[in-house]
Amino acid sequence: MEHSKIAIVIGTNAELIKCVPIMKELRSREKDYWFVHTGQHDLRSLCKSFGVKEPDFVLSGEEKIGKFSSKITLKTFIWNVKTMLKIRSIIRGLSPNYVIFHGDTMNTAMAVGATAGVLNPFKKWKTVHLESGLRSGSWKEPLPEEFIRVVADRFSDILLAVSDWSKGNLDKYRHKKVANVGNTILDSAEIAYEEAKKVHKREKGEYVLINIHRHENLKSRDRMEKIVEIVNSIKSKSIWPIHRVTKKTLEEYGLMEKLKANPKVKITSLTDYHHFIFMVANCKYLVTDGGSIQEESLIFRKPCLILRERTERQEGLSTGLNFITMDVEKGKEIIKRLEGNIEIKDFKNPYGEKGVSKKILEILK
Repeated sequence: MEHSKIAIVIGTNAELIKCVPIMKELRSREKDYWFVHTGQHDLRSLCKSFGVKEPDFVLSGEEKIGKFSSKITLKTFIWNVKTMLKIRSIIRGLSPNYVIFHGDTMNTAMAVGATAGVLNPFKKWKTVHLESGLRSGSWKEPLPEEFIRVVADRFSDILLAVSDWSKGNLDKYRHKKVANVGNTILDSAEIAYEEAKKVHKREKGEYVLINIHRHENLKSRDRMEKIVEIVNSIKSKSIWPIHRVTKKTLEEYGLMEKLKANPKVKITSLTDYHHFIFMVANCKYLVTDGGSIQEESLIFRKPCLILRERTERQEGLSTGLNFITMDVEKGKEIIKRLEGNIEIKDFKNPYGEKGVSKKILEILK
């Protein structure tokens, strides 16, 4: 098999999900690629479910996988510096034409961006940042992702935006290659949903799907109290596949009992991506503080209440399907509207159409 001379650097499950379409498109063209894993999450199960190869290089041992979150600590800083040096060594040895990385995590985007611009000023390869141009407009919401996005865009050579709005945020980089290709989640969600339909059955009756895990919410007792109050105002059956860190936080704040006392709320263990996408596609509406789920809500035309102060995915707010607030009364008011039969008007998905991975490879070719 001919090699594409492309290295793809990934640290988390979310990054892998967004990069899977590129991996699959390369293999459909009978071209191999290098898969470099920084080790933030254990990706083996997700690789298997998507049918892509496991990493060629893993920069951390299994004992460190999943050790770090989005919090900035001395340990994460040291780990990140070590990751930068390891990435530099591997990339130099591979001598690729392109290094693709995704998103805004400390462990991957920051490491690759800084490695490219600071540690290798005379590099021969070009760095490609997927999901360039996302901006919340606040350094604190979320921290440190907003800072990382700016650094990644600043030091990357090719900036692939997901929408006209995100491309507009990159106008100052006139000396770089900037293109609006759309969002690879369009391809990822379709791949996962088609597979999920073969093995999963729809939940009986209508249900609301809940997903809460953002660090800026979890670290605040006040915010979590507001979130629980808003969730408990939902009249429909609600399913909450819960992250371990979210469950632990709710227990520490004494809020888990309030949720358990509500017969409408069903808390389950975290599910895999394919099953989760199946649940998104068949739910009544979504309540979340996540990022990609805002994009997935538009793909499956599901209303989505975003429990955050700000979002870097502002395109969805103009579609009439995405709503954002951390105010309890406003949240309850939105929930009340969503509990009725909300009219979903026609809209053009700001993240484009399927086939994004093909556009990306054509640009690189």
